[in-house]
Amino acid sequence: MISVGGYGLGALALSSLCSSERVQATPVVPRNTTHAKSVIWVVMNGGQSHVDTWDYKPQLAKSHGKKLAGFDNAVGFFPEKVGAIMQSPFSFKQYGECGKWVSDIFPHLARHVDDMAFVHSCHGKSNNHSPALFTLNTGVSRMGYPCVGSWVTYGLGSENNNLPSFVVMTDPKGRGLPKGQAQNWGAGFLPGSFQGTALNNSGQPINDLNRIANISDRQQRRQLDFLNTLNREHQKSRATNVELESRIRSFELAYRMQTAAPEVFDLNRESPATHHMYGLDDQRCAHFGRQCLYARRMVESGVRFVQLYSGGTENQKSWDGHVDIEGNHRGFAGEVDQPIAALLIDLKQRGLLEETLVVCGGEFGRLPIAQLESKPGRDHNPNAFTTWFAGGGIKGGISHGETDELGLNATIDKVSVHDLHATILHLLGVDHERLKYNINGLDVKLTGVEGAKVISQIL
Repeated sequence: MISVGGYGLGALALSSLCSSERVQATPVVPRNTTHAKSVIWVVMNGGQSHVDTWDYKPQLAKSHGKKLAGFDNAVGFFPEKVGAIMQSPFSFKQYGECGKWVSDIFPHLARHVDDMAFVHSCHGKSNNHSPALFTLNTGVSRMGYPCVGSWVTYGLGSENNNLPSFVVMTDPKGRGLPKGQAQNWGAGFLPGSFQGTALNNSGQPINDLNRIANISDRQQRRQLDFLNTLNREHQKSRATNVELESRIRSFELAYRMQTAAPEVFDLNRESPATHHMYGLDDQRCAHFGRQCLYARRMVESGVRFVQLYSGGTENQKSWDGHVDIEGNHRGFAGEVDQPIAALLIDLKQRGLLEETLVVCGGEFGRLPIAQLESKPGRDHNPNAFTTWFAGGGIKGGISHGETDELGLNATIDKVSVHDLHATILHLLGVDHERLKYNINGLDVKLTGVEGAKVISQIL
């Protein structure tokens, strides 16, 4: 019994799924079904430079080499390496009917600006990666709080009981996890069943999706029923242990995934033309193209929230261009440009873009001055960064908010991270003021108590 049971259940890779089962619950917030059904959030991990990508600042070229008068050296992370104003190493051109200025590192995405809404006046409070990433993901700069994906799945429930409702994909090139690691997709004080399920960076996305050959479906079903009986008996004296409930449910999700997930992650079902569109035949971007294609297949199959991370842990292994901003950003843009553009095309062609909200941006921007290194880079800038949206009820071809002429500070129609969260929830049909969870007698919200507002101008 131990041998057969071990093979049958061990194959389910419970260690990676034991806290990731989605509890099928009635949504806690009424939802307008005309809104977006799912979210794909692409994180430019490390802090993409807004002034070298989407926020064109011709004044940088005019002031190149001049000292920035009155600059507070404490804004960045390396105050001892502050240099002069530095022009962008990239050229900008206008694209689309909206005439959006776009850096030459995004030739594919530039063709889709009429479907994108750019928010140029985003700002935060931390110039350090971990607290800035926690804020971007959870609204709070310290660990222990639920991320956006957890709040969304808590509020709206699942579209497909056979798949996790919240999935995360991190950098697949061996460059490590983002700073703060799995806390960025954790459920915090919500039940563990609402945390993100992180896919493997290489090989099979989820371990042991195929049943052991000598175990039939009927045998495995009987094993799980017996296990459930034992677990429920064990639970009777531990009724308040919500993590135990999540763990019990994870066995059922793992079993159901053996039916649904292999098909979702089988990219051989896609045409050669689709593979080419996503860049799977290009070594430079194939890894990220594969993840973007997974993302489309997952939302198509009912996964509620998908998050992708471009870039890993340390400086040049992510968009954190302290050294050689030109080489850093050109390299990472080459990895994501074609795949993300293909994702937008694919969603639109399949009629999925209006019901799928695509979000893209980093945890902060970069300074308009040079960081003095062997090759000049740019330091962190929490006072200004750009986030763009597409699909899911977004008005394309517009730019909202402004930074000053050098891109140092957000100045017009400033947007906080809580405002971004409120907008995402609104586009999903959720009132951010009503999505709450009581913890220790306090009703806690993703958007906090600071007066978050929906960015109505981009709807």
